[in-house]
Amino acid sequence: MTHQELWQTVLAQIQLNISPANFATWFTNTKIVCQEEGTVTVSVPNSFAKEWLEQKYNKEILKILRTLDLSIKEIIYQIELPATKIKENSRRAETQELPAEQLGFAELETDKETNLNSKYSFQNYIIGPFNELAYAAAEAIIKEPGKAYNPLFIYGGVGLGKTHLLQAVGNELSKGSSPYKVKYIPSDKLISVIVNSIRNNSIESLKSDLRKVDVLIVDDVQFFAGKEKTQEEFFHTFNDLYQKGKQIILSSDRPPKAIPAITERLKSRFEGGMVADVSLPDYETRLAILKQKTLEKNTEVPPKVLEYIAANIQKNVREIESALNRLLIFQKINNKVPSFEEAKKLLRTIIVSPSKFTNPTRIIQAISEFYDLEDKSLFCSSRKKEFVKPRQLAMYLLRKELSFSFPAIGRKFGGKDHTTVMHACQLINREIQESERFSQEVDLILQKIYIMDA
Repeated sequence: MTHQELWQTVLAQIQLNISPANFATWFTNTKIVCQEEGTVTVSVPNSFAKEWLEQKYNKEILKILRTLDLSIKEIIYQIELPATKIKENSRRAETQELPAEQLGFAELETDKETNLNSKYSFQNYIIGPFNELAYAAAEAIIKEPGKAYNPLFIYGGVGLGKTHLLQAVGNELSKGSSPYKVKYIPSDKLISVIVNSIRNNSIESLKSDLRKVDVLIVDDVQFFAGKEKTQEEFFHTFNDLYQKGKQIILSSDRPPKAIPAITERLKSRFEGGMVADVSLPDYETRLAILKQKTLEKNTEVPPKVLEYIAANIQKNVREIESALNRLLIFQKINNKVPSFEEAKKLLRTIIVSPSKFTNPTRIIQAISEFYDLEDKSLFCSSRKKEFVKPRQLAMYLLRKELSFSFPAIGRKFGGKDHTTVMHACQLINREIQESERFSQEVDLILQKIYIMDA
């Protein structure tokens, strides 16, 4: 793959996992400029994008890159300043065309006024037992916005279609002879806007703009947790809109009462209308979603392959679309429909059962290769730092992935006491929680473990 093809593949999968507004905000004018010695260098247009990609999306980008090239271990983001204005304009035009023209993802385009993506509609929204309550509430809102259910709070796991439903409502209300003024905002974008407005002394202007809308849609409000100033500003905006009879629609990965570090008065507002959940789709619904997506993308996939995907990806609609997207990229590059065996090979890093494929030998081998050590080094008694952490990680993964008992792990490492093993597992678990870089290392090692036999 060329640098351009590699980054296009990353963008194709990233756009399935985040909102269109976030994708346009953080990934416009980005590209791979260099790849050498396990390091990929990605150019970004400004320092804000650099910081956001490093802190919020680096882990996911690295995971995708690793599925395409196992030699990649690190990403460096650098700000690319244009040599001339002409070159800058040329590059901007080129990068903006990449997703839609070369990959066929015209749906990445969003309306600048509403932030809504026109691809999200009720016509291509699959309804099943897992989402029928949320769908019914959404339909009621379209008939009587601001009156039926206000606010509408939809919650459910990642990748289950919450954003699709929210934006479908927004798109429906923003069209017609008497369109409503709709604004869709991902919560992390709203947080950034509020922070910048406070910094620039323009918070009053922001509040005025938000309070002019007829329908306010905020996605992923669980990210308000701990953001006291954002909560305060949103609380007052919420009250103002509610008192004027304007419709408010919210989404989260959990119900209001389960969101930590949110003020009670805000939780009370969230629960004041209709709270509806979106759960996991059943097999028939997953298969229907796949068939719908193949029609949208104007592509052909053998029924056996669709059934294989539907049977093996059970918890995430986005992963279903990601799997289909990977097959689409294969078709574009090779100009042919993948066979069942080719599809299985292409999807091996998405469809994998850890319990079937891992064992102690593979765990030790993967850790040794990642840290460039000999397998036997993990079992030595040396207290050198380069040996201690990999050894502790091996103990942790034997416990976490294979459910080995602490005494059994101790025996495997030269008869160490079970309390030593417990302490090692606690240290590793704590570092995973506290260190983003180490957490990424562990993810990379796990990927290595589970694709050795794939």
